[in-house]
Amino acid sequence: MTPSEYQIQSAYAIAQERYAALGVDSEAALQRLEKVSISLHCWQGDDVGGFENPGGDLTGGIAATGNYPGKARTAGELRQDLDLVYSLLPGSHRLNLHAIYLESDRKVERNAIEPAHFANWVDWAKAHGHGLDFNPTCFSHPLAADGFTLSHRDPAIRQFWVEHCLACRRIGDYFGQQLGTPAVTNLWIPDGYKDTPADRLTPRRWLLESLDQIMAEKLPHNLDAVEPKLFGIGSESYVTGSLEFYLAYAVSRKLLLTLDSGHFHPTETIADKISSLLIYLDELLLHVSRGVRWDSDHVVTFTDDLQAIAQEIVRAGALDRVHIGLDYFDASINRLAAWTVGTRNTLRALLNALLEPHQLLKQYEAEGDFSSRLALQEELKAMPAGAVWDYYCHTHGVPVGLAYMDVIKDYERRVLSQRG
Repeated sequence: MTPSEYQIQSAYAIAQERYAALGVDSEAALQRLEKVSISLHCWQGDDVGGFENPGGDLTGGIAATGNYPGKARTAGELRQDLDLVYSLLPGSHRLNLHAIYLESDRKVERNAIEPAHFANWVDWAKAHGHGLDFNPTCFSHPLAADGFTLSHRDPAIRQFWVEHCLACRRIGDYFGQQLGTPAVTNLWIPDGYKDTPADRLTPRRWLLESLDQIMAEKLPHNLDAVEPKLFGIGSESYVTGSLEFYLAYAVSRKLLLTLDSGHFHPTETIADKISSLLIYLDELLLHVSRGVRWDSDHVVTFTDDLQAIAQEIVRAGALDRVHIGLDYFDASINRLAAWTVGTRNTLRALLNALLEPHQLLKQYEAEGDFSSRLALQEELKAMPAGAVWDYYCHTHGVPVGLAYMDVIKDYERRVLSQRG
């Protein structure tokens, strides 16, 4: 049941007082949250299919499970779905595109893609006030069939992928120029071995050479990020682009490093890495996801891991230095619900972090009063952050509570059910 305006306002007034007693200005927290733009991932809407080769196989160790009705079949349908999702989110947010989401009336090789193939996306973004981010698609292609791209032993195949990635950087630069906000172009490759390799060094030398070719061109409206991974399907024993490799590359080349929540050991959280990396890097990119026993890309829920990530960003005063994107895909439930739930949870986690009495916690820590630090951290879990969130949604004209599901269900009946 949706609360009335009176209930929302009354609950917020009480919450405001409770937080003020701890030295927290809830209005300032909301004003800061309003400046945060989450980059939604286009691939949730069609199960990472794209429009280059509709119905083609998904490779690179990526798997979308489920067959919920209503998957977007065209770029127009995908944009229509996204319009509804953005209407359910407080604030102004971005879209993250993969190269396979190009639009063309003829087949285009990946190393020949151009800004013109994404002109409709730019027009749409301009009309709706969205920034755009970008990704090369180094999977689901015959020249990636053996699991290697930029570190392939065949120099001709490496060159193909170098040309693709450079074309993507130029498209990202086009996005940034056209929209007045830099695009983050993130590079992830699936390269690696299923079983123990005899030579770990050479593929990494090839990857280094490929990356240096890709990054040689200076593009002022594009930010470059490189994304490591511990292991994947088909690369369980060795990943060319490991954390150590890409961390060294990002620091030495002054690029962004991408931390994906699911790209590490299942018991490892990326939250603790954020403060370490911010000492050496100007900016970071996060891919917020939820892995269940592996990099399963489940919908982001309001877990301790998610809250820890948000706390580390806020405590470090790094909301302007950390780009937050989502990276999951669930085809077993309504895809618009998956987008909405994950994005709202990410925003709620950031709000909770902004409502934390950080200075008081640091004071207890500096005084060695760890008992009070622990007690306050636990009491914060029962504070009325939910009332502040409801008020934030209400003042932005988006549904409060579960009301967004009524909108999604109505859209499913009117639109998604007609797609077959």
